[in-house]
Amino acid sequence: MKKYAPTVAPLALLLILASNALAQSADPAKSNGAPAVAKSGIPAPPAITAKSTPMELAAAALAAQGGDKFKNLKSMYLIGSANLYAPNSTNSIPGKFVIVTAGDKVRIDIDASPAFKFKQVFDGQQSYTSIPGAEMPPASKFGLAVLAKYDQSGYTVSALPDEKKLRGFRIADAEGNTTDFFIDLTTARVMKYLTPYNGHTFGVENSKFTEVEGVLVPTSFTQRLEMQAGAYFAEYKVKDIKLNQPISDDVFVMQ
Repeated sequence: MKKYAPTVAPLALLLILASNALAQSADPAKSNGAPAVAKSGIPAPPAITAKSTPMELAAAALAAQGGDKFKNLKSMYLIGSANLYAPNSTNSIPGKFVIVTAGDKVRIDIDASPAFKFKQVFDGQQSYTSIPGAEMPPASKFGLAVLAKYDQSGYTVSALPDEKKLRGFRIADAEGNTTDFFIDLTTARVMKYLTPYNGHTFGVENSKFTEVEGVLVPTSFTQRLEMQAGAYFAEYKVKDIKLNQPISDDVFVMQ
């Protein structure tokens, strides 16, 4: 196993809402629950060499992610299954998840009832978590969302030591928030990113991707979840993806 990984509505309702949005523009080419694979609409990223600067690495990573199509995403639904690992455990707990993003707003629901349920909402200004002491980094300030802002005012890109066959670079914002990216030498895809937050290090490792509407979407990844009891690890398998669907503000209400 890799180790980088008050309700508005229960997960079941969110799944229904997301499924309805997915059904509105379902891809007839999709079958057996697998994400639809579009014809390649992502141009090859700039080549990475030993002399590539951190800014060039960030530019290549953004290009591999889908470039302007990724930067201009209005929303994203990810729905699928999750296996959760409690601290110091090798036995997984099966569950389901929904991740919804719209601009700076993010909602994550994980349901592995009765053992574990978790919800996090970031409404663009404030963050809420259903488990005290389990606050995760706001997705709009860390991770892949930051990659889309690397060349904007207030962001800096610096070098990191390479990690095996991965090239590294760090993106920091004006508030001092940082995300460390590690990208594949050949494809420039982001294979791992790490974010320090509230004294913990959160991490995500990507192993599989699917291209949807010219955007590269991770479909198999692991995530580290810091809780009071220790670090949980979640393995995600994405079953359904939909981009640029209308999303009600109610989804991001914190209660």
